[in-house]
Amino acid sequence: QVQLVETGGGLVQAGGSLRLSCAVSGRTFSDYAMGWFRQAPGKEREFVAAVTRSGSSTYYADSVKGRFTISRDNAKNTLFLQMNSLKLEDTAVYYCATDRVPRYYSGTWAYWGQGTQVTVSS
Repeated sequence: QVQLVETGGGLVQAGGSLRLSCAVSGRTFSDYAMGWFRQAPGKEREFVAAVTRSGSSTYYADSVKGRFTISRDNAKNTLFLQMNSLKLEDTAVYYCATDRVPRYYSGTWAYWGQGTQVTVSS
């Protein structure tokens, strides 16, 4: 079955950096666009970033544009999210997800990881 495992979360001071990873198995990783989402306490899950299957195109929420970078290594079946200049409001559980449709960026998501906690302190 398809499995997504996020790692790299933790506690960081405001202004600091973290790099999240998402290891994918059970699916041909390079066939699918990938995305990162987050959910803060008491809030709905929100889109953070997405990348097309080749990595040639990326998409970001306005709130993270210029601070976060999404990338992928298709040889290692791994998705990344480099987070710089972290703010208190970036505190959330971060999830990775695979696109529902192969070969296209549909913006609909089929499989999710279990999430990794990112906490930004002042």
